Parts: sequence; C-alpha cells; structure tokens
Amino acid sequence: MPTPTQSQSDARAFVHSVWAKSAEPWTARADEIDVRSAEVTARMLAGVALQRGDAVVDLAAGPGGAGLAAADAIGADADVLISDVVPAMVEAAAQRIAARGLTAARAAVIDIEDIDLADQSFDVVLCREGLMFALDTRRALSEMFRILRPNGRVAIAVWGPRAANPWLGVLLDCIEEVTGLVLPPPGMPGPLALSDTHELVARFTDTGFVDITTDTVSVPLYSDSFDAWWTRNLTVAGPVVGVVNGLDAETRSRLRTRLQAAVAPYTRADGALELPGVAVVLTARRSQ
Repeated sequence: MPTPTQSQSDARAFVHSVWAKSAEPWTARADEIDVRSAEVTARMLAGVALQRGDAVVDLAAGPGGAGLAAADAIGADADVLISDVVPAMVEAAAQRIAARGLTAARAAVIDIEDIDLADQSFDVVLCREGLMFALDTRRALSEMFRILRPNGRVAIAVWGPRAANPWLGVLLDCIEEVTGLVLPPPGMPGPLALSDTHELVARFTDTGFVDITTDTVSVPLYSDSFDAWWTRNLTVAGPVVGVVNGLDAETRSRLRTRLQAAVAPYTRADGALELPGVAVVLTARRSQ
C-alpha cells in the first residue's frame, strides 16, 4: 500500500503531466489568455506597487503573462524571473521575453512547492491562476514567504466561487452529468480549489503575511460561437482536455449536445457566447 507521501508524489506528478500536455495549446493562445486576464493582472500589479529596481518572480506562470506585464511596467532593465514547473511553458515564456527585448528578464523551471531560490531574494512574488493547482497550498505559501525580503509584496489570483464562474462550472457540471466523472477527482487540486476567500485569507495569515486585501474582478469568457468554445475546451481547459478527448465518439457527441443546451442562456443573437467569470485577487506583505 502506498504511503501518504507516495500518494501525494504520484498526484503531483499527475498534475504536472496534465499541464505538460497543455503547454503547446496554451502557448498558441498565450496572447488571448493574457487579454482575457488583463484586468486581473492590472489589479495584481497595482496591489504590489511595482517600483524600478524591484526583483520580481512570477510563479506557476505558464507562458508568463503576469511576469511579462510586470517587466513591461518596470522597463527594459526589469529584474523579473518567470517560472513554471513545466519546461515547455518556461521555453514559451523565454521566447516571449526575447521577443520583447527584455534583456534583464529570464525564465526558469521552478516548482511552486519547492522553490529553488535563495531566502529573502525577491521584493515581489506574483502568481496568476496557478496557486490552486498546488497539491500543498500551505507549503507553496511558506515557500513564497521564505523568498520574499522583509516587507516584500505578493499578489495572487485564483478563481472565485463556482456559481460565479459558469464559464467553467457549466462545463464541469455537464461532464459529470453525461459521463459520471467528477472533475477534479476527489483529493486532487483544481481551478476552483481556492474559491473560498475566507479560507484563502486564513492560509495567508497562518503563513505570516500581513496587510492582506482581496478584490473580485469580472473575467468573462467571450467566444465567437459555440463551436469555437467547444474547440477551446478541447485544447486549453487544463484537466478537462484529456478527459473529453478520451471519450468515445458517441459519449463526446452527447456531451457536446448537452453543453450546447446548457450555454443557451449565455448565447447572444449572433451566436456568440458571453460566459460570466469572477477571479479573486489577493495582495499581502511579508512582515519584518
């Protein structure tokens, strides 16, 4: 029988593999994803009050949208490290850094739960829509705290309550209804794992962070048509991708039909979809 440590290690490896498989489509849609999250990113950067000379690390960054925005805000000499546990995501971030001519920014493979960086080496930590996929959130927060300098600032974004996020909730509900599969599986992290704001604040408080603030940001998902949204779900919807692509043709067809009916309330007269979404932006400071 596997030990709890082995089980968690296996779960962590599974989560990492899911995102490794998502790297190519996420890279292809990186600009689109950043446009959708532009207001979230702006709130994060405002919350940490970026200054020239700040050393910034973007964790669980995927192709690096938040870190790139920070570098753009600081300037060409920005000391920004964009990181992710998936090498292909890091390579995509590195290419985007080079394309912007950000000579002082860099990218590296780093696990948010085991950050291979020196104590008190950064002024700012960013993490946009990545913390909820950590197997051990408290461990990840402890690592963030450790690498921040005294009075260092952190800004993270996570998805809010399921009811406020039909862009995702509808998809998960229909998958369960048609296939009987619950996503994410019990005990596994998922996009809504940190949607309880009170619990999220408590975890930051327990870690030692102070001056904690939270803000909700509307993050609707627009799609030109149901077909375009369906295709998106087959490429960039994280843990959903492997499940839906693994269905037999008949079950996938039933899921598609059920989804089309479920999103009817969010479908405009021209056939475009406008699915509501809400993110929570939390900012905090490391005490002395």
